[in-house]
Amino acid sequence: MDTTQKLTEAEHAQLASLYRQLMPLVSSELQPGDFEKVRTYLSNAADTPAMERDVFGLHPLIVNLQTAHIVASEIGMTRGAILAILLYELVIAGEASINQLRNDFGEEVGVIVHGLCRIHELYEKNPVVESENFRSLLLSFAEDMRVILIVIASRLCVMRQIKDTENEAARQRVSMEAGYLYAPLAHKLGLYRLKSELEDLSLKYLEHDAYYHIKEKLNATKRSRDAYIERFIGPIQQKLEAAGLKFHMKGRTKSIHSIWQKMKKQRCQFEGVYDLFAIRIIIDAPLELEKSQCWQVFSIITDMYQPNPKRMRDWLSIPKSNGYESLHITVLGPEQKWVEVQIRTERMDEIAERGLAAHWRYKGVKGGEAEVETWLQGIRNALEAGDDMQLMDQFKMDLYEDEVFVFTPKGDLFKLPQGATVLDFAYAIHTKVGNKCTGGRIGGRLVTLRHQLQSGDQVEILTHSNQVPKQDWLSVAKTSRAKSKIRQALKEMAASQAAYAKEEMERRFKNRKVDIDEATLMHTMTRLGYRVVTDFYKALADGTLDINRVMEAYTLQQRHDRGELVSQTQSAQNYNPLLTAEKQFKRAAGDILTIDNNLRGIDYQLARCCQPVYGDRVFGFLTAGGGIKIHRVDCPNASALRERYGYRCIEAQWAGKGGSQYAITLRVVGQDDLGIVNNITSIISKEERIQLRSISIDSNDGLFSGTLTVMLEDTSRLKQLIQKLEGVKGVKAVTRL
Repeated sequence: MDTTQKLTEAEHAQLASLYRQLMPLVSSELQPGDFEKVRTYLSNAADTPAMERDVFGLHPLIVNLQTAHIVASEIGMTRGAILAILLYELVIAGEASINQLRNDFGEEVGVIVHGLCRIHELYEKNPVVESENFRSLLLSFAEDMRVILIVIASRLCVMRQIKDTENEAARQRVSMEAGYLYAPLAHKLGLYRLKSELEDLSLKYLEHDAYYHIKEKLNATKRSRDAYIERFIGPIQQKLEAAGLKFHMKGRTKSIHSIWQKMKKQRCQFEGVYDLFAIRIIIDAPLELEKSQCWQVFSIITDMYQPNPKRMRDWLSIPKSNGYESLHITVLGPEQKWVEVQIRTERMDEIAERGLAAHWRYKGVKGGEAEVETWLQGIRNALEAGDDMQLMDQFKMDLYEDEVFVFTPKGDLFKLPQGATVLDFAYAIHTKVGNKCTGGRIGGRLVTLRHQLQSGDQVEILTHSNQVPKQDWLSVAKTSRAKSKIRQALKEMAASQAAYAKEEMERRFKNRKVDIDEATLMHTMTRLGYRVVTDFYKALADGTLDINRVMEAYTLQQRHDRGELVSQTQSAQNYNPLLTAEKQFKRAAGDILTIDNNLRGIDYQLARCCQPVYGDRVFGFLTAGGGIKIHRVDCPNASALRERYGYRCIEAQWAGKGGSQYAITLRVVGQDDLGIVNNITSIISKEERIQLRSISIDSNDGLFSGTLTVMLEDTSRLKQLIQKLEGVKGVKAVTRL
């Protein structure tokens, strides 16, 4: 197809006719000189080769005039939007600039034209809808919400004209977009007529046989359906008039798309869809009588026809959160057919029809974010208020100001937080790409990996095989994924370097024919000021610690462990608090640490992991800082400590009875009977010299489990307490943690 084909004579005539029809619709909005300027622009651009047709052979100027008709007559948009629709294709074709249009028609037109041009660029980069991100991006590109309304109307305009196109692939694509993207957006904006037409046309092109099957069925049953509606509402009308009510009624047949969805959901044929139409009764009632008259109509109808209680919806007593008020009932009418009836007042109907809560609204549309939902609800009101220029400013795309959307060179779309960098994008693509990233290229321009991305950027990541993650990358990355991958890479690199350093150290020791003893080496590390093994090997790897110094310290530690005398000067220079504490307790207790309140010179603490109490069998563990932790022999960590650090474990015992209180934690499990918690706490409160510090109880399916933390003196008091708690009715088990 020749996309640069000029307008035919018929199209010239159509263009002129559309223009003449449009101008009266917006003449009250136009400013002096607008009419002549627009006509001049369009006349000059009509036959320019740069004005390319779309994939269906439609000329953009004709499509834009038709779109302008839709937004003027069916949406109610005003001067700025109409002029922008007519003129933005000239900017794309290079026949005019945004600044030129801004000077001729004002800032408002320039803003909308800019937004429409960005949408055009978006489609050039990614012509196929592939993810929900695309929908969010479409919104984020619209600097003015009128741009989104225009794009919806433009798609409807195209959908109306592609019935006989030969480009089936393109028709399938735009039809899928209409159903996936544009119809839900129209729904959210309160454009329900446009939404239904987009859905029906989408079904027509995607499910041809289903569409025409339903259409033929509707046509075949129209006369009987209309007659049935008359038979149904006739008696109701008489009863309502006799009651002195002011009202009017109207019937509404469901859209073809809605019927098709019901057929699929209910897995039935056309004849199985009983609610093909609904009756709406709209009452003209003063505000104070609205509810009473709606319920009066409800009473009259349900007296005449049998209601289905499962299909009753009362949004009159408690309106929906979005303001929707109405009574919905389904009754069994003549010939045993179910009919849906909606009862509301003129005020309620006006609110619903304005888009806040129309009939399609309460069925809901899945997908989309809560912020989008809330944000778009007010758009329809702003348009109908007549001051769209001022109110639309509230709806500019600040919703997604915390997100950016960027493309790969192939057009794949990624969503990242505001402030994300090229490095974040690299890690979003793949971890290997991130680890080797050296920078990027955006629009042919080289940028660093620190460069912050903007929505719409098309980014090519540059890599190098020698590149490795750096520590300062953690301050460059903004996303949690990138930070996590960088930390993981740094950790793996450190482990690899530590392994290499360890091998090098062992090789040097072997060359000197020195066997490495693990306990002596651990003491050497502590002597050199390293509490963590990985830090020790990292220092060796990066050169901050010399291997010769390690070997000297190791030799010195060997002499110390063998009991050889060390000069007073050397002892002062190589002071180690851990070794000092070890010597102190050995001198004081003959290799057994005795725990009592009079112990001096040794820093010891009771381990929190096992909470030892006077009377427990215990042992001491020398910490890297020189202190001693007291653990129970049956501590969960005891076996690991003895296996890995046996040389730092010390025998210990309690001395006398000091009278101190110790914190212990108990787990209690049992049946969730009424008052059981009070029974447990009552027993504890009656015990002398036992204090309850905390209690936490959870119950589920008739059972409870919880923890108690108490202060007591020794294991004998602990055993007595456990026995008493186990005697409480409903308690199944009491265990010490």
